[in-house]
Amino acid sequence: MPVRLDRLETHWLVRLEGEFTIASAPELKALLADWLASRKDLELDLERAGEIDVTLLQLLSAAGREAERAGVRVSIHMSEVAAAAARDLGFERLAGASQG
Repeated sequence: MPVRLDRLETHWLVRLEGEFTIASAPELKALLADWLASRKDLELDLERAGEIDVTLLQLLSAAGREAERAGVRVSIHMSEVAAAAARDLGFERLAGASQG
């Protein structure tokens, strides 16, 4: 799971590339926990994400709920493949993120 993280002054930019399955969950969960602790906004780029499974979507959904509680913003940019997976797995809110 190639992850590129840029900790910018105003927000974090996370780019995920390739396949994201349950094997990727611990690394992504740790990254999202660090981000939430930073109290900065998050820009998540899934434009180059290939296969994604329900585990990734569950983590992103939970992170989004925690962000709302913390008063930080999350923006997600995803490929049509990622958006289709989100819709197919019942994550319509994530599927509505901007698509390239």
